[in-house]
Amino acid sequence: MVLQPASAGAGIVFVRSDITDRDNRIAARATNVNEVRLGTTITNEAGVSVATIEHLMAALAGLGVDDAVIEVEGSEVPVMDGSSAPFVKLIRQVGLKSHAMPRRAIQVLRPVMIEDDERSAGFLPALKPSIEIEISFEHASVGRQSCAFEIAPDIFSDDIASARTFGFRKDYEALLAAGLARGGSMDNAVVLDDDGIANPEGLRFKDEFVRHKALDALGDIALAGAPIIGCYRAARPGHAINNAAVRALLDDPTSWKWVSMRDVDAGAMAMAR
Repeated sequence: MVLQPASAGAGIVFVRSDITDRDNRIAARATNVNEVRLGTTITNEAGVSVATIEHLMAALAGLGVDDAVIEVEGSEVPVMDGSSAPFVKLIRQVGLKSHAMPRRAIQVLRPVMIEDDERSAGFLPALKPSIEIEISFEHASVGRQSCAFEIAPDIFSDDIASARTFGFRKDYEALLAAGLARGGSMDNAVVLDDDGIANPEGLRFKDEFVRHKALDALGDIALAGAPIIGCYRAARPGHAINNAAVRALLDDPTSWKWVSMRDVDAGAMAMAR
């Protein structure tokens, strides 16, 4: 996989470099999401897909990257260690370039919430981009956890980026039997079994589970195509409801408007005074 700079306003675009007989470009947009099992997959009209994009998308959104071309040789973004940290490290090593034109953002004007059984998710007006997540699992090592953070480069890099994906050993064995998750291991996930945390090194944070859910949520809502000035609040979220919430917001033109990040930052500073 290779990350390339892109012109202002280009957005995030994936390119399947191993496909040359049809359109191999896939815009990273919520409307292109067609699969949410085990991760988020986007597909273009030619049927070309890239899977498991959420950890990379979270890294880009967390660092404030709006425009990039991502060349991928294969159908899936490398899983790395199951977090966004390796992507953050590499992006920061090469640095970022600012465009002269102001950044555009989506400002939430009124609440947009959806519910699906025991899950809920949506957007609330707020002065800055932020995420609030709550999870609940019937496992002693997880239980009920909550996480809230402002979406800013240093906060994301220090507190969220290194939280790894997690799963239950019994579910993993069932996925293997179905021919799925063949690359999964304790090298790229936190594995939970009946005795607790199976990974010898333990957890990176005591609440690593909810932090990773927040990471996933950031990657999924980044598919709105621009930073969102508002609070994304979700209870027991997954990729499906994250995507549904973004679509619900964008489908309601009375709930949001385009703004300049320059104006938003100036307004926030004025209120702070």
